[in-house]
Amino acid sequence: MKKGYLVLQNGRIFEGIRFGAESDAVGELVFHTGAGGFIEILTDPAFAGQIVMQTYPLVGNYGIIHEDEEGPCRLRGYVVRECCDAPSNFRTDCDLDSYLKAQGVPGISGVDTRELTRILREEGVMNAIICDEMPADLTSLQSYAVCSAENAPAAETVQFPADDEQFKVALVDYGAKRSIIKQLNDIGCTVTVYPASASAEEILAARPDGIVLSAGPGDPNACPALTAEVKKLLGKAPLFAMGLGHQLVALAAGATVSKLKCGHRGANQAVRDLNGQRTYTTSQNHGYTVDADSIKEGALRFINVNDGTCEGIDYPAWNAFTIQFDPMLCTNTHDADLLLRRFADMMKGGDR
Repeated sequence: MKKGYLVLQNGRIFEGIRFGAESDAVGELVFHTGAGGFIEILTDPAFAGQIVMQTYPLVGNYGIIHEDEEGPCRLRGYVVRECCDAPSNFRTDCDLDSYLKAQGVPGISGVDTRELTRILREEGVMNAIICDEMPADLTSLQSYAVCSAENAPAAETVQFPADDEQFKVALVDYGAKRSIIKQLNDIGCTVTVYPASASAEEILAARPDGIVLSAGPGDPNACPALTAEVKKLLGKAPLFAMGLGHQLVALAAGATVSKLKCGHRGANQAVRDLNGQRTYTTSQNHGYTVDADSIKEGALRFINVNDGTCEGIDYPAWNAFTIQFDPMLCTNTHDADLLLRRFADMMKGGDR
């Protein structure tokens, strides 16, 4: 076992045991409160540029199952209390340590994750470095910033056909999970995935029945070019947006977006639907929120029960609605189905 360090931007130092890749890495340190789903967390594109700490103490006990991955691993680092080196599951393809080595992502275990969580809750998320030796200079920690979706590597346009096609949907990929494509396929949508850099003209030229804007990493305020393209899409076809896409629509509609102190990252975020009495338990992964009092277009639809922040907006004039949480990972799958069916109903009422 090799000793390593997690050094925080505020100068706090935590000693632990290295696993995964042997390289050093700087990233924005955030915590995730989920008790399971570490494979999905490791492969969630919205975690790009961040060092993720799991508050649940034991991670890796069912190993890595490639079939459950949401995309490529884009984490900068991984922090756990205890890393299981002998996973037990009939679907296991490899252990967590081997996976992180193959992905070039360093990890550190044996640190006090409870104390780390307290620090981040009180002081807010901050930059950190996983390293073998104490750095003499912390300048890199002060200057590091998560790359925005606007600066993501260019990608090709790819189509995913539905077995029983009813709609043609354009999905703008700011950091889309594989599960959103699958769920859209399941309700009869042939999905054409466009890179974040795609223009509104290119998307609309294909005459989609509906448009989906995905979640993604980074600060939406740092994406003016993306916001400008989103503005051109509003009102042109039924639109459903989530995560970063939700924030970009709000910016395009004249609202403002602010950074949360420690973000919402977990599988137990309570969200209330203001159009009725229902409350949903949702999965979330974001560090920014639309300022509810700045909404000029549309109407606030969902709020976070814990802190009252905006979780979703309806835009009836544009035949659009947006949500902050992940529709694919509601604890009740019927809840997720309701949102997708709402989008499908919107497309049924439009011109095809």
